[in-house]
Amino acid sequence: MKCNSGLAGNHRGTVITVGTFDGVHLGHQRVLEEIARRARQADRRSVLVTFEPHPLEIVNPQAAPKLLTLGQERREILAQSELDAVVFIQFTRELSQRSPEEFIRLLLQRFNLKELVIGYDHGFGKGRAGDAQLLQQLGSRLGFAVDVVDEVDFEQRPVSSTLVRRAVAGGDLDTARKLLGRAYSMTAAVVRGVGRGRSLGFRTINLALDNPRKLLPPDGVYAVRVEWARSASGGMMHLGPRPTFSENVRSLEIHLFDWEGELYGHQVKMWWVKRLRDVRRFSSPHELQEQLAADLTNAKVALTRNAGFSNH
Repeated sequence: MKCNSGLAGNHRGTVITVGTFDGVHLGHQRVLEEIARRARQADRRSVLVTFEPHPLEIVNPQAAPKLLTLGQERREILAQSELDAVVFIQFTRELSQRSPEEFIRLLLQRFNLKELVIGYDHGFGKGRAGDAQLLQQLGSRLGFAVDVVDEVDFEQRPVSSTLVRRAVAGGDLDTARKLLGRAYSMTAAVVRGVGRGRSLGFRTINLALDNPRKLLPPDGVYAVRVEWARSASGGMMHLGPRPTFSENVRSLEIHLFDWEGELYGHQVKMWWVKRLRDVRRFSSPHELQEQLAADLTNAKVALTRNAGFSNH
């Protein structure tokens, strides 16, 4: 992804798509691939115009969904696309009141819009009134082309962020991976824990759960892959409370295989690979240790079986 400087100065103009693109799932990817293809053919620049925060957080906070990709996570995924630029616009109540025509005129003025490519279910402007029919009318009048990209289907249902959220929230990681084209992930800082894992013989790193907007799978023990700096490791992760020790606070800690260094303060990226079991209360720390040994074996088997899965 290139920087967005000089977009308005491109005399051939831009090919633009607009949307929230939470998750950047297979449907989103098809739209992005289409605008990149069209831009190359016409010697124009391909641009995604997207929003932060999620529009529903401003328009109807109670209905705002948990997010598949927080700000930096979404940026990292979009950076792997073939787009020339991604423009993040702060979504405000004032912006939500702009009509589709007012918003289109903004794109024409700022980015020299020549082609607008939208998804099959797209709508923007006040009340999401900017559907394909209205946009095509505006295009004829204001001098830009409009094209609609067909849906991407999965098991006879169109791929959508809502469908991905249902899969993640239900712990159906395989379906989420198929809808996203990659394993579901999270980027977070390593923070200090209470040292419980070390005392059990399974040293762990603890990840910060400081953003309630991030959608997490159900509590449980998972096989995961983790990357940081230029290193990577498989691991097993505990997400949830620690009932064996009467600790009800939800935490996320990972035992990394074959890793002994310190990662406090580092940012790590973690991919969920397979759910191994529910969180349980054990009768003693020794019983928990025995279960953790079995979890370790099961996690390594799961990671080996999924060695060819796509992180990115």
